[in-house]
Amino acid sequence: MIAKKYAIPLIVVILATAIVCVFIFLPKRETIRVSTTTSLYATGLLDVLADWFKAKHPEVDIHFIAVGSGAALELAAKGDVDMVFVHAPSLEYEYIQQRVLVEGVIIAYNNFTITGPMEDPAEIQGLDPITAFKRIYSACEEGKTIFVSRGDNSGTHTRELLLWKLAGLNPQGKKWYIETGTGMTETLLTTNEMRAYTLSDMGTYLKLKREGRLPNIESLVSSGRELINIYSVYLVNHTMFPHTKYNLAKEFAQFVSSEEGQELIGQFGVDVFGEPLFYPALDRRDELRQIWEWFAEISLEGSTTIRHMNYTMNMKILQIYAEKTLVL
Repeated sequence: MIAKKYAIPLIVVILATAIVCVFIFLPKRETIRVSTTTSLYATGLLDVLADWFKAKHPEVDIHFIAVGSGAALELAAKGDVDMVFVHAPSLEYEYIQQRVLVEGVIIAYNNFTITGPMEDPAEIQGLDPITAFKRIYSACEEGKTIFVSRGDNSGTHTRELLLWKLAGLNPQGKKWYIETGTGMTETLLTTNEMRAYTLSDMGTYLKLKREGRLPNIESLVSSGRELINIYSVYLVNHTMFPHTKYNLAKEFAQFVSSEEGQELIGQFGVDVFGEPLFYPALDRRDELRQIWEWFAEISLEGSTTIRHMNYTMNMKILQIYAEKTLVL
């Protein structure tokens, strides 16, 4: 009787102790909050990178917030995320100057593409990007077509505005200039439906084209230095926002920029499209950095003229790069 009297309480104590030990010795789960440009997320690349990282760090969850680059940077400025993936050099530069972003590294690149209806009423196929934008503007003014813009302060929208600026044109307020205020996928689908022109990142365009969702539009211009598309990752300044997961975010950023992560980027999409959707930056970071600086400088308000030495140097680099880059 005495044995039975104490047996149940003893079992309860043992079980309670075991449960406590499990909670004590199991690794604590951590979450990295990442704001990102939609193109890296919508194509599936970030999920692939996250899965490989989590295989080595099973206690870590990665929560992606896919928005335009402008919105991604705003989340960083509020301390709402631990790191960001973006492709808008001029916007990035502003947040670097504000010390919101630290320890940035270029991780990938590809090209933007000017897409339009197969009949190509503006006759831009094969032209350089600036001439193409001038032709699109004239065709729109003549009532032959329309242009669809993301209008969301994203990296793609920022580059579109730069192209208009370099062409010496301003489409704002024109009836044929349609701003969707949405992501790349939605903007491309709208462009396809309206048989219009737009600027897109190459990755999202290829994915949707492969899925048969863009039967009415084609990639018409995808080469030229003005269409180089550079992706970077940054950590949010831990000094400004002590609650951010700096160490974990840094580990993930280091993985993405490592040889292993860069190999994953270079292989992504090859099995489906026969070519990568993004090119790894590992062996071209110095070159890409100087191109990044050129885009940041020329995009800034009032900087249509650039110091002659920097302009000459960077234009030479851009020309060399354009000659080497694969036409996507």
